[in-house]
Amino acid sequence: MGREILFLIDGFGADVLDTYLHSMPTIARLTQHAIVKTAFPSTTATSLATLTTGTLPGVHGMLGYTVQVPRSGGRVLNALKWDERVDPNNWQPVPTLFERGIAEGIHVSHVAAKRYENSGFTRAVFRGAEYRGANVVPDLIAQTRDALRKTPSFVYLYLNDLDVAGHSDGVGSEKWLAALTLIDQMLASLMREMPQGTRIWLTSDHGMINVREKIVIGADNPLRENIAVIAGEPRARHLYLTPEFDSPAARGEVAGKWQEFLGERAEVFTRERAIEADLFGEVVTADSLDRMGEVIAIAKGEVVLLDPDRVEKEGAMVGHHGAQSLIETQVGLLTITLS
Repeated sequence: MGREILFLIDGFGADVLDTYLHSMPTIARLTQHAIVKTAFPSTTATSLATLTTGTLPGVHGMLGYTVQVPRSGGRVLNALKWDERVDPNNWQPVPTLFERGIAEGIHVSHVAAKRYENSGFTRAVFRGAEYRGANVVPDLIAQTRDALRKTPSFVYLYLNDLDVAGHSDGVGSEKWLAALTLIDQMLASLMREMPQGTRIWLTSDHGMINVREKIVIGADNPLRENIAVIAGEPRARHLYLTPEFDSPAARGEVAGKWQEFLGERAEVFTRERAIEADLFGEVVTADSLDRMGEVIAIAKGEVVLLDPDRVEKEGAMVGHHGAQSLIETQVGLLTITLS
């Protein structure tokens, strides 16, 4: 006893449990413990920081896939790729659950692809865990098994194949279904090879939708006016305004124009309204306020808001996430104890 695995499948929304149950017979054997709602935005950087700190984005400060670095001249931090000019410990100062686990005498490990080991994101939200890098399924399983030799032990096991397939080819595509089958087979191997009494938890960071309508910011529309920096991602945009629009009234004017043009295709917040609405949680630190977009646009339906400087890459993606639909924000929490 005293062995726990949290297996996180990136991009595995709760809707998949019903729609594609026939493609995952092993996962279907697990007990559904709960349906969990992600924080906003429903994206990896934010969700994993919330998971590993136990706090909401307004506290841990990981407000999206990309945000502007305050007082940097418009530099944008990509949370997953990072920027070595930004100190991960200062950017995300909340102690992680891994650090707290070590303090309680628990052996904590992080099993994932080798390329993530020394990234700024790993140092920001996974610090404290012993990193065990592996790039293929047999090695991931072997590292997980080795990490459970001592008790009490906790292993965070991460796989992103489903998310990658969803972005490139779309949810339900042949590539996506192949990735889902691989993950189900991996879980079957885990269940065979882990010690008796190990409890496995399976969850995700967000779901994903296939989009149909692509709006390029500033292309035959007024959305580029007074915008200095575009950040976030196509379903959840952080927008930073030109210096002369640095006031609540000016932010309201820009947000109003965006809402008028987009109508039912998006919900648009000023920074002030986002805080009032607890968009990032009830508590917003000074650092989080500093990083937050002055205007925040959240796509609805099957719409994406594309950055004109990244149209080719963003527009090529079929699957997206980040917004507040049930498909994007609801993930399952399933469990099994091995006997």
